Amino acid sequence: MIEKKFEKLIDQAIKELEYDDCFLVDLKVNNTKVEIFLDSDESITFLKCRKISRFIEAVIDEEQWLGIKYTLDVSSAGVGKPLKMTRQYVKNIGRDIEVKIYGEEKEKVFGELVAASEESISVFYIEVVKEGKKKKKVETTRVIPRSEIKEAKIKISFKKKKK
Repeated sequence: MIEKKFEKLIDQAIKELEYDDCFLVDLKVNNTKVEIFLDSDESITFLKCRKISRFIEAVIDEEQWLGIKYTLDVSSAGVGKPLKMTRQYVKNIGRDIEVKIYGEEKEKVFGELVAASEESISVFYIEVVKEGKKKKKVETTRVIPRSEIKEAKIKISFKKKKK
């Protein structure tokens, strides 16, 4: 399968270029179009994407995996894309996250990502609860099993957080 060949080639490029902080998030191969989406524990830069792209392109050209005409796109996974891997969750601890949960179609959990592991994530948020006729703010940390996450995205905010 060509996807497996590309995955091995991407791993090889990351190792040989000494970009150990980078990792593959998504790969799409359609006939003559290849899209590679990377992320990094630090930051994924244009320079890193370009070097990885050239490394991969050299192998594709030499071994003629896709013929003469093809499109290769190596880029960042992007801010608005759903998180898929534990490394992405860990990297984003301390940032705002919106989580859609299976079975809770209308409910979204929105708050600060405070912990992440292979099994679950923890999201801190302030909830307004009614106590009689009064409303009370309650600090809540919800542990969400990864198996229950339908989609999780980092939300970018330009407001300063109150500490």
